[in-house]
Amino acid sequence: MNILVTGGAGYIGSIVVEELVKAGQRVIVYDNLSQGHRDAIDRQATFIKGDLADVVRLEAVFQQHDIEAVMHFASSTLVAESVADPLLYFRNNVACGLNLFEAMLRHGVKRFILSSTANLFAEPERMPIDEDERIVPGSPYGESKFILERMLHWLDRSHGLRYAALRYFNAAGASPDHGEDHDPETHLIPLVLKVALGQREHIEIYGTDYPTPDGTCVRDYIHVIDLAQAHILALQALEEGSRVYNLGNGRGFSVREVIETARQITGHPIPAVEGPRRPGDPAVLIASSTKISRQLGWQPRYPDLRAIISSAWDWHRRHPHGYEN
Repeated sequence: MNILVTGGAGYIGSIVVEELVKAGQRVIVYDNLSQGHRDAIDRQATFIKGDLADVVRLEAVFQQHDIEAVMHFASSTLVAESVADPLLYFRNNVACGLNLFEAMLRHGVKRFILSSTANLFAEPERMPIDEDERIVPGSPYGESKFILERMLHWLDRSHGLRYAALRYFNAAGASPDHGEDHDPETHLIPLVLKVALGQREHIEIYGTDYPTPDGTCVRDYIHVIDLAQAHILALQALEEGSRVYNLGNGRGFSVREVIETARQITGHPIPAVEGPRRPGDPAVLIASSTKISRQLGWQPRYPDLRAIISSAWDWHRRHPHGYEN
């Protein structure tokens, strides 16, 4: 199958591309490299540098490559930035998403996987969070993803565009060849590992008075390879109809647990500095992935926090400054 992967030079997208190539698919990566890395793209994939705002270039991709399915990762993703500049996120995520949908429909492409987010659940009423939880986006970023989900709902009804929206929680870990290299870096595990690499003096803990066992926030970490496999399973299932899935381990790990596990793995003391809570940080966020497990047989292969952090540490030790280019 010819699969277009937008944002395939980014952290999650690049590892999905790697897994697709291993599965024998022909992959075309479309990325403007504003956040991604050329060196992150599997050498067996076709790379086209381009922006989803460039409708002429996007049209040429569909004309030249006989696209049969699309996996969409290209987006702006920083929650704080989206609060400061909502229009940037509606332009980059919603307007550019519309460009992509229009190109698909012009060329009869009816299979689509959306990289969605757990930021849809700012005020969960139940834990773990399943697909029936009420939607309360926590930011313009989360809102932009929900708008795309609603657009897909109506495109399915009106045009038969089959889609899967995958709402993931905290992607983490690495494959042997691909890892996490953001600028700026905002994710806890790579920030902790930067301390072990000597690139930061300490890690900040934002809030130690939450109603959790050790007073720090609890989050659900899912290995990025497990995430990639969920995308492949969801694509295979689209013949049976559109679907929405929450993706996580179903287990929560506190900030202190992450830091302590990283200390054990790296052998570094990783000093931590305690500070006040950040506005808007919920005490606990844990996914229920029962639906995708039941319907598609998906099971995390790397559910253990130690395995997740170990894989990330292995990659960061070999790439202490991230990708070269």
